[in-house]
Amino acid sequence: MLLRLAYLGMTNAFALLRLLPMSDRDKDVEILALRHQITILERQLGDARPRFSPCDRTFLAALLHRLPVATLRRLRLLVRPETILRWHRDLIARRHAVRSRPKSPGRPRTIRSIRLLVLRLARENPTWGYRRIHGELLVLGIKVAASTVWQILQDAGIDPAPERTSTTWSTFLRSQADALLACDFFETRIVNGARVYVLAVIEHANRRIRVLGATAHPTASWVTQAARNLVMDLGDAGRHVRFLIRDRDGKYPVLFDNILADAGI
Repeated sequence: MLLRLAYLGMTNAFALLRLLPMSDRDKDVEILALRHQITILERQLGDARPRFSPCDRTFLAALLHRLPVATLRRLRLLVRPETILRWHRDLIARRHAVRSRPKSPGRPRTIRSIRLLVLRLARENPTWGYRRIHGELLVLGIKVAASTVWQILQDAGIDPAPERTSTTWSTFLRSQADALLACDFFETRIVNGARVYVLAVIEHANRRIRVLGATAHPTASWVTQAARNLVMDLGDAGRHVRFLIRDRDGKYPVLFDNILADAGI
């Protein structure tokens, strides 16, 4: 496909060079002749649709996507202007998917010495759960996630929490759903290919999504203002929220948490 696309680019580049010495009158005559030939082809096709190869779609999308829709409608095209723009959006989406694909799938395996130490602590202390073992590892200067300790015990057939008496995470979420929010950033691309970051909040009780804003540069001041807007929106709606879940993304400044804490979240 890349070879064919390069061939199309070269042939059209030579066609563009051929147009340079032509006068405007000659170009207008050729455009009218090409339009008439397209009319003849459409008449012969009838209800049948012309078939475009992936290279044809890529070339046309790259050539025409920058033109306004009004201009595209004035052109004599075999497809609708919306189809050209859809081809371009699909092209950007595939390109973004390829760039976002991880080079090596899955999380790297925990080194053997740490796994052996986790299993040793679990066997020598049968009443310890995975969180207690995780805390002991931190005391020893070994930084691993609590979920990693849980998975190591689970893979070895050991109960990760043999005497868990505290409320489970799922029970907590169900009991606090009315007072619980979660927020996260996700990125997308707009029609011109620019990347923007969207900050969204979900209400766990009713699954309502609140889009706090979208920007190409999520600065600390922008994220802080988004937190203020969220607090005001919740106040106007009469919503009493106690908890908000977020990850450790560096886009969240300290003021983000402070504003929510001042509102009782």
